Amino acid sequence: MKHILILISFAFFLNATNITPIPNKIDFDYKKALLGKKLFFETKLSIDNTISCATCHDLNNGGDDGLKTSFGVEGKIGDVNAPTVLNSVFNFSQFWDGRAKDLKEQAAGPIENPVEMAHNFYNLVKNLNNTEYKKDFEIIYDDGITKENIVDAIAEFEKTLITPDSRFDKFLKGDETALTEYEKEGYEIFKNKGCIACHHGINVGGNHYNKFGALSHIESTNLGRYNITKDEEDKYYFKVPTLRNVELTSPYFHDGREDSLKDAVETMALVQLGRPITNEEINKIVAFLKTLTGKLEIIK
Repeated sequence: MKHILILISFAFFLNATNITPIPNKIDFDYKKALLGKKLFFETKLSIDNTISCATCHDLNNGGDDGLKTSFGVEGKIGDVNAPTVLNSVFNFSQFWDGRAKDLKEQAAGPIENPVEMAHNFYNLVKNLNNTEYKKDFEIIYDDGITKENIVDAIAEFEKTLITPDSRFDKFLKGDETALTEYEKEGYEIFKNKGCIACHHGINVGGNHYNKFGALSHIESTNLGRYNITKDEEDKYYFKVPTLRNVELTSPYFHDGREDSLKDAVETMALVQLGRPITNEEINKIVAFLKTLTGKLEIIK
């Protein structure tokens, strides 16, 4: 049924979707965000003091770790590619399978995941209460260090990780010189081929789920949304990833199967759109995608 709905609504999406610029500012609590920043880089969140949020989400390199799949404590290897944390505030859910409804739920997940930080909040709260964090939390939160307050602070910092002022956003705001003619041609192909049917909105993705291999089967050991819902129709459905800063977030897809952006575009054309695409068209789309790289300013 979902496969049929994709086909029926394809033409509608082509006409109804668009991309909107990232705002230059977003509302957030500054004191909470500063505390969240400190926690984001804190290895004490892991059971053996080796892994922080920043381990898998390098803010200087696209907001991910550049690995096919991430590693956690004791070198344990995960089974999914770390999505970028940049602009994640604009996603309608978090993680590839959407198991977290917001940034707070997302922040809680890795801390207790046995393959990532492998800690538990009961002991983490006790440990942090024996550090300088006790005073830090008590200044901001009446009840001091709690699980809710830890993830609240981290989520508040992650809200700030937006990347406005990409060349494409400047183009959307009316600066025709922000893009070359070659890049503009890439944008037109991106729309005409149907890429924009899934990659639209402020995050150029991140606002719905779609089946990996919608029009042509592609092997995947990860069942996506099915792992959460146990609904047969959700097999191989994943949250459509953002394309913001995509030139910085290789390797690509939930399993990191493609190293190059060019190969990722070719794969998408074949298995998601079912349409032939030339090498020149791919190159132009890639040129356009590189204009989606924005500017990150980390709060101080």
